[in-house]
Amino acid sequence: MKNNMYSEDDLLMLSALQHLLFCPRQCALIHVEQLWTENRLTAEGRILHERVHTAARESRRKIKVEFDMPIRSLQLGLIGRADVVEFRLQEDGIWQPFPVEYKRGRPKKDDSDRVQLCAQAMCLEEMLGKEVAEGALYYGQKKRRVGVEFDQDLRNTVRQAALDLHNLFDAGKTPPPVYSRRCESCSFIETCLPKTAGKKGKVRNYMNRMTSS
Repeated sequence: MKNNMYSEDDLLMLSALQHLLFCPRQCALIHVEQLWTENRLTAEGRILHERVHTAARESRRKIKVEFDMPIRSLQLGLIGRADVVEFRLQEDGIWQPFPVEYKRGRPKKDDSDRVQLCAQAMCLEEMLGKEVAEGALYYGQKKRRVGVEFDQDLRNTVRQAALDLHNLFDAGKTPPPVYSRRCESCSFIETCLPKTAGKKGKVRNYMNRMTSS
């Protein structure tokens, strides 16, 4: 990276930010090792996004809607696609972008969804040269939108997450498993085997004691 800008060849998938915040190991398995496993939750999410992405472009008098819009940021080193970007006509005649990200479930306790949406907004700002102050997350289970304000704290979190993501790729190593309750809903639980974390060392120590006695 030179002059705080990444090259086109260095861009990473924006969607990886959410994987990173959920679990760095999961992120590395998907984006570094190129593995993928699917369960009911990921299948439902994939189907929801496919429906959104195949929708036709909409246009109303004061709102134009773009589906599956390509976005990127050379400052963050990210590239991806926004589910929906609404362009809303302001009183001054300017079309203001308003990103909307679709999620199958319900609002999360962590900031991963908000970080992903804010990263999309920062991409749009860089591409279009105008501030994007807010957007929304649409949750399928609740069938409602949740507004998100892109304040400075959230933007700083996005910048740090993007940097952490590039560091993960540059290291080229998959972090070791760490078990938590969230592992039970992860489609990688049979591949990752988080409950075995630390057991190899215990087995090795046991064998050493047995052979030395």
